[in-house]
Amino acid sequence: MNLDLEKTSSSEHLYLKVYQYYRDLILCGKLLPGTKMPSLRKCSTELNLSRTTVESAYLQLAAEGYIISKPQSGYFVTSIAKAQKASEAEETRQEPKYRFDFASSGVDRESFRFDLWRRYIKSALRQDERLLSYGEPQGESDFRNALCTYIQERRNIHCTPDDIVVGAGVQSLLHILCPLIRDKKSVSFPTPSFIQGSTVFSDYGFQVHYRNKDCGVIYVSPAHMTKWGEIMPVSRRLELIRYASGHDGLIIEDDFENEFVYLQKPTPSLYSLCGGQGVVYIGSFSRLLLPSIRISFMVLPPELKKAYKAKAASYNQTASKAEQIALCQFIRDGHLAAQTRRLKRLYSQKLRQLTDSVYKVFGNSCSVQIGSAGTSIALTLPANLSAQDIKKQAQENLLRLQILKEEEGTVTFLLSCSSMPADDFLPALGILREILCKKPGSSSLI
Repeated sequence: MNLDLEKTSSSEHLYLKVYQYYRDLILCGKLLPGTKMPSLRKCSTELNLSRTTVESAYLQLAAEGYIISKPQSGYFVTSIAKAQKASEAEETRQEPKYRFDFASSGVDRESFRFDLWRRYIKSALRQDERLLSYGEPQGESDFRNALCTYIQERRNIHCTPDDIVVGAGVQSLLHILCPLIRDKKSVSFPTPSFIQGSTVFSDYGFQVHYRNKDCGVIYVSPAHMTKWGEIMPVSRRLELIRYASGHDGLIIEDDFENEFVYLQKPTPSLYSLCGGQGVVYIGSFSRLLLPSIRISFMVLPPELKKAYKAKAASYNQTASKAEQIALCQFIRDGHLAAQTRRLKRLYSQKLRQLTDSVYKVFGNSCSVQIGSAGTSIALTLPANLSAQDIKKQAQENLLRLQILKEEEGTVTFLLSCSSMPADDFLPALGILREILCKKPGSSSLI
């Protein structure tokens, strides 16, 4: 123990020195939770202090929760330091609570029938015997059967349940897929915004490129070519298929947001256009249902299915077995198709309301880009402030924004209508207008 007690005169200051010494040891983790403190007699002997002084320090530590007294055993360090660190880390991670959020990728509270889903989950949980075992590595067989029928009807994808692999989200599926295609060596993504996918490929040693059709793997999201929902035309899809086939390339088709096609008829999937040769089809239910329902699936072409089967037993299923059981019956009863129609009506209406609100606030001459799918628009506006200053001012006014591009004198915003109530569009856009009219150096609006 290394305490500087020579400059301390009063007994009160002496006990505070001891208290501060042990508190610092606890807070920095040198005294771990459960560690027994030195006895009062031992501590007083080592420090050449009275037992009363040491006891006063211990009582202060106990009063503030750093140590706890156990009868007949002594004092022990509590877990208060660990709890404080966890709380501080959580506060650091948490974003400020926004009043208006144009950057959310969540879903509208009214978009999902929780009461209906709750019934299917309860029904799944009543299947006691089935839930006693681990899930099938490839996904529950009845669920894959239901998926097979569903994607044939909705996307004209002809496959067998044996071609489908289920996982908890797209990333978990890519962790299965990447070892099967190591020989491709390089992968191309449409933009650097595909961070989760590119991270997995990079971890497996792939060279990651963007918009490079000469890569061994071409990752595309045809219904989400831009963040505001532009769709890849059929002519481009056929061209991509021909090029990949002629250069021994593999296409990964992430059919994200295909269900949210409003302004044109659905375009055939790449998988259906080529009969499943050289294309891995990936689908997910996060946007159709809830982001927290982590169920995705991929349809493997024949050449990869054989490689997967050789290793399938080595993989554990990552998607919830109960949720697979519930979703299987949910699909069979027609509720997923009904949910798709419900969402298309809801989000197409909200997208129109958002666009009308933009024109009402900024005038009909503002630049608005609207795709044929999705839940967002791209809005380009003149600005006196830099993009960084705009985001800072917006945050101070409890408005969350996503900025796509900044050019001289203009800024392009991506405005999502997915989770924000339509009644909030006008007041949120009013705040944005006030921010864009401000001069550099001006204070916030509140």
